[in-house]
Amino acid sequence: MTNNDSSGGRPRGRDLGLRFSGVPGPYNAITDVPGVEVGYETLVSEDGALVSGEGPVRTGVTAILPLGRDGVGRSCPAGWFSLNGNGELTGTAWVDEVGAISLPIGITNTHAVGAVHRGIIEWSAKQNPELKRRWLLPVVGETWDGYLNDIYGRHITPELTWSALDNASGGSVQEGSVGGGTGMNCYEFKGGTGTSSRVVTVGSRQYTMAVLMQANFGARRELMLTGRPLGKLLADDNPIADPSWLAPAGAGSCITIVATDAPLLPGQCKALARRVPLGLARTGTTGSHFSGDLFLAFSTANVGMLDSSLDTATQGDIRNLEFLSWGSMDALYEALVQAVEESIANVLAASTTMIGRDGHRSPGFPTDRLPELMESAFSDPA
Repeated sequence: MTNNDSSGGRPRGRDLGLRFSGVPGPYNAITDVPGVEVGYETLVSEDGALVSGEGPVRTGVTAILPLGRDGVGRSCPAGWFSLNGNGELTGTAWVDEVGAISLPIGITNTHAVGAVHRGIIEWSAKQNPELKRRWLLPVVGETWDGYLNDIYGRHITPELTWSALDNASGGSVQEGSVGGGTGMNCYEFKGGTGTSSRVVTVGSRQYTMAVLMQANFGARRELMLTGRPLGKLLADDNPIADPSWLAPAGAGSCITIVATDAPLLPGQCKALARRVPLGLARTGTTGSHFSGDLFLAFSTANVGMLDSSLDTATQGDIRNLEFLSWGSMDALYEALVQAVEESIANVLAASTTMIGRDGHRSPGFPTDRLPELMESAFSDPA
């Protein structure tokens, strides 16, 4: 079990000397967007041979509250994009229909989507009893942790999801092997949860652009950090590439949640989601067929303007949305791509070596070797 206080003294990408473009917010996290809260529950237990239903367990739940507890049930504009549909992000048909979300977001492992979906519904209805009169279609994303985790076991429950939601808060956000990211791999190193933010000036106003991702993708040979190809220098310790393992290099998935306080239309949120892959590509991935890469973006402005109310007194209402002009979006696009790239570096920096089921080992990124690796990659970029 874990919540989201600071990340246990682990460094982040910037702490390792990596230079990223753009100006981060105070926490360099999705919680720099006012009102956004993040909570986790992490399950790590048992070692040795897999006994389905018993363990070993290396999994969890990540919960994101776009508008905090008081905003549960209130809409905010949203849009989503699929780079590759080999994954799941529930509720997106409704996002397409109304251009909004109104419930907490969950991220977990592939086989636990149902439990988290149910947990969000139950917790939200308890938080805001008026929601019991509505249809509830939360957004829940997943990535596959079966290399390390007893993924067929029913270890994730609605009650565990309630706890992740109860843990949600603002401030610093733990990264690496935490929450839904506990059993994940990134570029065939230990992967997991990462986050980053940017402060953006558009005209005379400042906004925050931020992301939180569950990173479980990428082949080792592809890895690049700040433009330098490191993967070819790091092939010596890659147990995940064992040919006896069925998953091909690059398989996995990436779920990325984008948040901003800039006032946007649903179509503009979708445009942000479509640009997440540009940040992923900066770190080398070419988008494996076996990697479900799904992205959701929301704006915390225009709260309630896209509510689907059952109150007959509101029928016929005319509502007005404030939004940035389309010609102002480039600054947000740039900030988003920067934050996605840095989030991946933060995942790798925060994640340490993990041994999972059947002795499967996912090595932590060798942060101590980074200066040497960066120099070698610079001197021999081929």
